[in-house]
Amino acid sequence: MLAASRACFRGKPGTDPPTSALTPQALSWKARLKAGLARTRARLGQGLGALIDRGRVDEADYVELEAALLGADCGVAATREILQALRQRAAKFGAQDGAALRALLSEVLIERLAPLERQLDLERGRPCVLMVAGVNGSGKTTSIGKLAKWLQNQGKTVLLAAGDTFRAAAREQLLVWGERNGVAVISQASGDAAAVVFDAVNAARARGVDVLIADTAGRLPTQLHLMEEIRKVKRVLAKAMPDAPHEILLVIDAGTGQNALAQVEAFDRALGLTGLVLTKLDGSAKGGILCAIARRRSEDSSGAGGPPIPVYFLGVGEGIDDLRPFSAREFVEALID
Repeated sequence: MLAASRACFRGKPGTDPPTSALTPQALSWKARLKAGLARTRARLGQGLGALIDRGRVDEADYVELEAALLGADCGVAATREILQALRQRAAKFGAQDGAALRALLSEVLIERLAPLERQLDLERGRPCVLMVAGVNGSGKTTSIGKLAKWLQNQGKTVLLAAGDTFRAAAREQLLVWGERNGVAVISQASGDAAAVVFDAVNAARARGVDVLIADTAGRLPTQLHLMEEIRKVKRVLAKAMPDAPHEILLVIDAGTGQNALAQVEAFDRALGLTGLVLTKLDGSAKGGILCAIARRRSEDSSGAGGPPIPVYFLGVGEGIDDLRPFSAREFVEALID
């Protein structure tokens, strides 16, 4: 099912599923999300699915589930907390069989992921300026194109700023997405990113655009000169428009596993992130990384604590409509059911 769905998303000839009903348009979002999480679900199934037919759960079953959660990229600390909460609920409600344990695990995961769920506030400015960051290969520019489409479906007018002046062909890639969406793109053949986004803010205000999405150069946190450049972009946006950027989003590839946490911490320290976009859940990614993200600020090196950075959107395919707002319950149901 997963392979068929992915081939359908990508439009590869000769690999479509046998029924014409399985198209990106015909498949519901829940079905696409479930297909994207097939690898994680299979991993959890090693420690959870086998429990369903058992009459009574013992300590060995918890050990097996622990290994499954770790294998699904939940991380050591989050796995420990999930199992602790699961044991407490099992004792409280007298849950002793596998089916009851499965239902309790679903409840625990929903509660842990619920703090990540938040609606994007687009009324904070006109234009509402979204600054988007991410390392090369994370799906940043593609996610911007999909986000523009989602915003248009919400009745918003959109303008794009091609602020990734570092990566070859990034400008051209964004122009293609702009053409697909019927959205204008502010760009320069050469020049620095700060100049591009400054011009874009002025253009967005003059045109009365609802949302401006500013792309920035993909970079690794260890590339100090590029991290300083992205800080400059943020400062210039603030000069061009008070309170801008209104949102600072980091696009992360779910397939990078625990390395995603290092990216979140580095970019948050540099920019003060307000939201995340998790992409490529249809590949080799293991969705348990969301459990680790949900507790990140409680254990980061700064000791700042506080609520986790919300996950605004999930991406599960390459189609233009394959980016949707994150729902904790929807995600867990696709993962566990």
